[in-house]
Amino acid sequence: MFLFTRKYKPLLGLDITTSSVKLIELSLAGGQYRVEAYAAEPMPVNSINEKQIVDTEAVGEAIRRAVKRAGARSKEVAVAISGDAAITKVIQMPRNLRAADLEAQVELQADQYIPFPMDEVSYDFEVLGPSEKDNDSLDVLLVATRTENVEQRQAAVTAAGLTAKIVDVEAFALENACKLMTHQMPDGGIDRTIAVVDFGASSTTFSVLRALKVIYTRDFAFGGQQLTEEIMRTYGLSMEEAGRAKKEGGLPGNFQAEVLDPFIDDMTQQVSRSLQFYLASGSGREQPEKILICGGCANIPGVADVISSRVGIAAERGDPLGQMKLSSRAKAQAVSRDATALLTACGLALRSFDD
Repeated sequence: MFLFTRKYKPLLGLDITTSSVKLIELSLAGGQYRVEAYAAEPMPVNSINEKQIVDTEAVGEAIRRAVKRAGARSKEVAVAISGDAAITKVIQMPRNLRAADLEAQVELQADQYIPFPMDEVSYDFEVLGPSEKDNDSLDVLLVATRTENVEQRQAAVTAAGLTAKIVDVEAFALENACKLMTHQMPDGGIDRTIAVVDFGASSTTFSVLRALKVIYTRDFAFGGQQLTEEIMRTYGLSMEEAGRAKKEGGLPGNFQAEVLDPFIDDMTQQVSRSLQFYLASGSGREQPEKILICGGCANIPGVADVISSRVGIAAERGDPLGQMKLSSRAKAQAVSRDATALLTACGLALRSFDD
């Protein structure tokens, strides 16, 4: 039901957010990934509130439309819960425990770190390897969430006629997807410090990776929805009209100076503030050598250059699909347009290829 150990192939990566549902199916041949199917569908208004699914049928119908539009063949999916709905903790366990004994010990220790009754919790664990703190111990990653968070997503997927085979955590999906952007990192990210900023519709995730492992994450309320709302206010448009104009253009000549430039300033300030929080979060923090700007806002022309010049770090639009082939079923224009917003969906789809 949950997280690391289940192996199902192929899987659709399904990213469910307040604004849309994004679905991608990948294949792997000859060491190269290929996009087999992709689609995005708008999420019905008020069907998700503060990352909680409140209208299962509406979300399920949006997923069903995305599957149909994509022409996806698999009926099994990987979905994710938000990072702030999950509890993660690295704990130490004796190295000499048998698998069954290890599971029992993890369950005993889990109760110490999870602030909810255990009968209301879904949890899983993964052995990371020998502990640096103690040669006789293993580091074990414990991940837990309220069972209702898992069941909400499972129910929406079921309503779409699909099966949720993996429920992951967004932060882990993002880390998984970052290996698709190593072509944009110095030395492929090996022994390098890289920041990835994923601007969503209503929230943004700022992550720092060291040697392709996430060492810092910050989620905050900011996203492209604020630009849409400013377009609505400035030009008297409906939400739908403003969203379409934001993507397709056709706004008055003062749009750049009066609406877009101030929004880019806000984006830059959010990145700068997140960098400051990261550098202050612990001793020995290294300044990132590069920032990859992802999410729908990354498609704003010139935004990466503005951020780079303001924060003094090289920045580039992140593209997790940049090294992939496209099948004839995958619509090239839509894939190219939305690629930078597909980190979570890609990271989930990659679970198809777990060892």
